Amino acid sequence: MSDITIAELVRNGTMSAEIAAVLWAAVDERLSFLTVAIPRFAGKTTTSNAVLAMRPPHVPASLVHGHAQELEALRRERRGGYIVVPEFAQAPVPGYIWGEPVRRVFETVVEGGYSLQTALHAGSVEDAIAEVSLGNRVPDDHASTFKLVIYIERFGGYNDFWRRVTHLYEVERIENGRPVGHSLFRWQADGDKFVAQTPPQQFARDATDLARRANLIAELAATGRTSGQDVANALQSYRERT
Repeated sequence: MSDITIAELVRNGTMSAEIAAVLWAAVDERLSFLTVAIPRFAGKTTTSNAVLAMRPPHVPASLVHGHAQELEALRRERRGGYIVVPEFAQAPVPGYIWGEPVRRVFETVVEGGYSLQTALHAGSVEDAIAEVSLGNRVPDDHASTFKLVIYIERFGGYNDFWRRVTHLYEVERIENGRPVGHSLFRWQADGDKFVAQTPPQQFARDATDLARRANLIAELAATGRTSGQDVANALQSYRERT
């Protein structure tokens, strides 16, 4: 997992504490999510790992590379938790998969009762879902496994850049390779602010709980307590209290 935590991503402005709270609630409920970014090196892996690090300690995360044998073992063992694929991409990089291996992953997720996390490059939420569904010929009911899309953009020059979660989208379902759902947050360049759009509809329905989670993460960021251990301790304390 990355050393950069969700609290550090809030501290450096990549996302707001409110977005972080929603993502924390999502992994508490084991929602599958897709992390999308442009251009390259926009922080897909860093953000994905920071979000997954907030999952409950007893929830496993199994890194896979799309091989039939490893997926068959997961399907047979039904160990639960997340199946994690580094990226859906047509590139000769270990862990980057496309086509049939992608379809095998979705079959394992659906049949084995897993959640899924992966990443890809695309120009929008809609384009990302099209890459999954149409580009890999994944059936709509399988693609509907994804319930959140985190969209990140990188700004600035080569050596002086910064990142923002510009769109957080909740997926209700996929129809004909297109997402049906709604925006939870949008980033506005004017004022560099994250604007809430619609509350989550399928998870995290307790607004008071979300506010408490956001306040906790904001406090960690503001006081510089952003290490992995700091965040893990704070999340565990929160779970014990609630």
